[in-house]
Amino acid sequence: MIDITGVRHIQERIAQLQEQFGMPGNVPGMEFSKTLDKAIQKAGGTDKTQVVPAAGNASKTGQAQSAKSALPAYSVNASLPLADQSLSGLIGEASKKYKVDPKLLSAIAEVESGGNQNETSSAGAVGVMQLMPDTAASLGVNPYDKQQNVEGGAKYLRQMLDTFGGDVTKAVAAYNAGPQAVKDYGGIPPYKETQNYVNKVLDIYR
Repeated sequence: MIDITGVRHIQERIAQLQEQFGMPGNVPGMEFSKTLDKAIQKAGGTDKTQVVPAAGNASKTGQAQSAKSALPAYSVNASLPLADQSLSGLIGEASKKYKVDPKLLSAIAEVESGGNQNETSSAGAVGVMQLMPDTAASLGVNPYDKQQNVEGGAKYLRQMLDTFGGDVTKAVAAYNAGPQAVKDYGGIPPYKETQNYVNKVLDIYR
């Protein structure tokens, strides 16, 4: 003997899944449901058992559909991985605030930390744009906060650009080696690390 109630529960679940995921009528689940209908008819004719859906199933389906339709249409920067979209937004805002080229700021963030807020250098530099705690304090930002870290980096870059009359190469060198070293040598200091740093940033930027 077929347990009609159990069968109807299975059919109901199949119908719910098909409605929820928009499955077409010719999928294996539907064929299975039709087969069950035939079995019910053979076993006892019309099934008069009332099946009550699990509490909240219908409302949850409606909520899921409403939530999906209510999702904002985000503008995605195709040049960045999905996980970095928030960083792209922070860089854009900080660039506007401090009037620096977002492409240059992005290049520095990439070379400094790969955009990783959890990156900490052996010298103690923190976060995305690798701010030293003392530098961060002078800029009035918390380097452990991602948004403030990016803003601090943008502010510092603005200072370096102003210090060197808008010279991008000197400003980038100063971001790495400090402004005094750039002044002392009249340009990129003869430090291998700084020279490599400037080349990497400018390669990305240009």
